[in-house]
Amino acid sequence: MGSDYLGNAVTSDSPPVIAGVDDFVGGFLAYETRIERVVPAALAHPDATLLNAYAGLAYMFLESNEGPALARKHLAEAERTQAGANERERLNVALLRAWVEDDLPRALRIAEDISDRWPRDLAVVKLHQYWEFNRGNSPEMLRVVLKVEAVNRDVPHFHGMAAFAYEQCHLLAEAEQAARTAVSLQRKEPWAQHALAHVLLTQGRIDEGIQFLESVRDTWVELNSFMHTHIWWHLAVFYLARGRFAEALQIYDTQVWGIVKSYSQDQIGAVQLLTRLEFSGVDVGDRWEDLADHIAARGADTVQPFLSLLYLLGLARAKRPEAQTLLEAIRERAQDAPDFVRSTWTDVALPAAEGIYAWARGDDETAIAQLTIAVPRLLVIGGSHAQRDLFDQVLLAAIARSGRVLAVQQALEVRRGGDPGNVPLNRALAELYRRIGLPQLADQAQARAEATLAAAH
Repeated sequence: MGSDYLGNAVTSDSPPVIAGVDDFVGGFLAYETRIERVVPAALAHPDATLLNAYAGLAYMFLESNEGPALARKHLAEAERTQAGANERERLNVALLRAWVEDDLPRALRIAEDISDRWPRDLAVVKLHQYWEFNRGNSPEMLRVVLKVEAVNRDVPHFHGMAAFAYEQCHLLAEAEQAARTAVSLQRKEPWAQHALAHVLLTQGRIDEGIQFLESVRDTWVELNSFMHTHIWWHLAVFYLARGRFAEALQIYDTQVWGIVKSYSQDQIGAVQLLTRLEFSGVDVGDRWEDLADHIAARGADTVQPFLSLLYLLGLARAKRPEAQTLLEAIRERAQDAPDFVRSTWTDVALPAAEGIYAWARGDDETAIAQLTIAVPRLLVIGGSHAQRDLFDQVLLAAIARSGRVLAVQQALEVRRGGDPGNVPLNRALAELYRRIGLPQLADQAQARAEATLAAAH
């Protein structure tokens, strides 16, 4: 009998098996590439129940239609050998089966049971958070991590998990404290770094955000493609706010797009950043074409509504015919989704998809009508506040293009309240105020943009 590095019992004392278990648990919590080692470890040890359960979970993180089929091979091995496993390991196998079968309510119940009885099983706690995040249940993200706090205060990743949950609940002071605690325990704690970036962005502390991320970017090594691209994405968003457009575009080319082009999170991060670059007035050239080529290879992917909407945005912006195919798939998914997520698809994801598609085709009236329905309820589709803000920006772009000056002025000034020196916002306001005959306000907005640019450079 052995144990993983957190002290959870493992029905094996074989060093290669324990190493494979630790690679999964530690790699999952730290977003490191070593999580990938669990698959060859499981193949080399087919009788290791937990290794095969973890290998199956790793395949499910592909967030693709292929994930469950790949996971089933390891699920079969785990179930074949589970008679000799301990109870926690058997419950992890059951957890994998529930996820493969798309039975989220059952998966959540099993995860709750595991963390109640084995609170140091932080991989299950993080998986529980992942599922809740994908359906916008931020308070539940916080509850499931705080309930295991008493026995995990020594684990930096615990504090990073708590920090992001706090931030998604708009408990920003608590989020910042938890993130800084995590980083003080272990400087390379990317999830905590990322959570702090969210706090600083939300509070308009842009320059502080740039300084912090630049100070820790030397730790962004051996990260999986999601964490690598996403933490750089945050730095690029800060750069955009300060008018550092060339640097943000360089981040897109070297750090956000091109790490693992087939991966879901890499693709949606690229869609997010490329759209924000264009909204900031940056000419992105032919970059949409390469991105759309890889998204199109996914086919009609409706595994998660948040992901599907960003795939659609990328395809539609590139004027690809596959956008229509994906839109049809979203319409079908809205009809046949399981009961526990049907309203998410029918009431939120579908009108958002119709609006995105209409906007990309220049049909602003339809875009406004549909996005106005969806945007206030986007929480339930998953994604973070910062990520979902892109859909607000698409709606604002449609409103602006339709000539609704009053609505645009109101929206831009409200957004500027969170970051008074924001360069793209102030430039947009300067243009708007000149157009409507308010030159003094236009000059003030232009002066703010210029002052920010001067300070940034």
